[in-house]
Amino acid sequence: MSEAELHILRARLDGGIRHKAARGELRRGLPVGLVWGEADGEIRWHPDEAVTGVITAIFERFAVCGSVRGVWLWLRDQGLQLPLQKHGHVTGNEEITWVEPTYHAVHTVLTHPGYAGAYTFGRTRQQRRVSEDGKIRIRRHRLPQDQWEVLIKDHHRGFIDWDTYQANQSRISGNIRPQAHQPGTGAIREGAALLQGLATCGTCGRKLAVYYDGPSKSTPGYYCTGTGTLVEGRGTRHLRVGGLAIDTTVAQAFLAALQPTALQACLTAAQQLEHGHDTALVQWARQVEQARYQANRAERRYRAVDPDNRLVARGLETEWEHALAALANAEAELARRQTARPKTLTTHEKAQILALGDDLQQVWSAPTTTDKDRKQLLRTLLDDVHITLHRDHTEGRAELVLRWKGGAISELSVPIKRKPPKIRTNEDTIGLLRRLAMHYPDAKIAGILNRQGRRTARGLPYTASRVQSLRHHWKIPNHQPSDQPQQGQLLNVTAAANQLGIAPSTLLRWLNDGFVAGEQLTPGAPWRIRLTDQLRSMLTDNAPEGWVAIQYATRALGVSRQTVLQRVKRGELQAVLTRTGRNKGLRIHLPQPQNSLF
Repeated sequence: MSEAELHILRARLDGGIRHKAARGELRRGLPVGLVWGEADGEIRWHPDEAVTGVITAIFERFAVCGSVRGVWLWLRDQGLQLPLQKHGHVTGNEEITWVEPTYHAVHTVLTHPGYAGAYTFGRTRQQRRVSEDGKIRIRRHRLPQDQWEVLIKDHHRGFIDWDTYQANQSRISGNIRPQAHQPGTGAIREGAALLQGLATCGTCGRKLAVYYDGPSKSTPGYYCTGTGTLVEGRGTRHLRVGGLAIDTTVAQAFLAALQPTALQACLTAAQQLEHGHDTALVQWARQVEQARYQANRAERRYRAVDPDNRLVARGLETEWEHALAALANAEAELARRQTARPKTLTTHEKAQILALGDDLQQVWSAPTTTDKDRKQLLRTLLDDVHITLHRDHTEGRAELVLRWKGGAISELSVPIKRKPPKIRTNEDTIGLLRRLAMHYPDAKIAGILNRQGRRTARGLPYTASRVQSLRHHWKIPNHQPSDQPQQGQLLNVTAAANQLGIAPSTLLRWLNDGFVAGEQLTPGAPWRIRLTDQLRSMLTDNAPEGWVAIQYATRALGVSRQTVLQRVKRGELQAVLTRTGRNKGLRIHLPQPQNSLF
């Protein structure tokens, strides 16, 4: 068999497949939850209610949360599993495997047109190319909806209707990461920034990013991610502004728009919008009629020419093809506009909208209303909020341009420059800092102030850098330690112990016993000891002969240890401090008893 015959057979087979698909009778793989029936082209729901129940739950949950990820997390939180079938050519008798839900599986359910009752064919296209190494590479990519080869709406019973499917696709495509000058506000998040995904920069038009500030990172703000100007070699953003005042102003404008009189005006505007769409649809229908006439006319002219006159026939054939293309474009545009036409509100729906004006304020402020709910309410009426900053020296303000759905524009001005509160450290702390700075470094001063329970003017604990900043503000010189201690100079416990050749713990014990005198500038400050010749003379390496330890002195004198120390401090008993040897410690000279006749 020649290659030409194989090509003809292949083309005939492919043509038969495409003709059968155009009738909606080609049996291909179906998504889980749908099975083929006995009749040609018949598609039914899966007979297992558990399978159809979870598919229905996915679409119902998406109508509430509005994002694929939200549906996926809800399924995982509820512990629900998704059905999985081995192949698509099923009749309902095959075994179903239940697996853990994945994001890809949920996304497939929400985006597959089969669940909307539509039969499709040719949603993907295969391309072949030769790579650099000479091998043939096959690449398959998805086509946009207007390029699908076959699309038969209402072909079978779906889980949702086609209009709901189109609205879901628009909602999913709008949940993308916001890009400059591109549609898409991003999925609604749980943060407190009400204008997340709606706020745009007044300079470059980019979507504003959100940041949170404050001690608990709960105060929202907005900033532009675009490249600004260079100031001293550093880039600056177009704007960065707190969001509390802006969010409050936009929320008030939103609630004011939903008052009963404003709601009536919105209903009137909706009716006008419907009338405008109807007028445009009539005009587009006329254009379709005109394009159809031109196509029929071109067809009649082509059929009337002599087939042998190919010079004329080729020109008329080209004209006919152009007329048919123009007719197809006009019909597609008319269908698109008919789909996008706003639905007419019923009398009951109008009454419900008017009743919202009395309860919306309470609903907006209710504790059960989350920030995510408020954002969803804002997006029902607002398309975007244009923010432009004017940081004047006298009056700083943010100019807001609210673009409502339907084309209405509102302009608002929000003051953003407020008089800062007076922040001042109390005089007692400043006076104490002046005294401490003469003897201690900044880190030590910070510890002293914190132990006393003192705080900065902003209510923060002290650190070395904050003490340094406070000193620089009040022009207080810092501590300058000296290498060689002077006679009678006050030293801390560690430095004094090094000078005396004893352990710091020993010096602290003598200090607590009151045997060594110490000073404190303020409660909580470190002890300071003055090194004098008298203190140095009290320290020796070897105890004199006959001098005893304090334990023996208490037994010999018949008094307590504290009484012995008090007598030493009053000069009634002589004592020395031994630094080395077995007799290290306090040694006391006991007076000799006087001889008596009795």
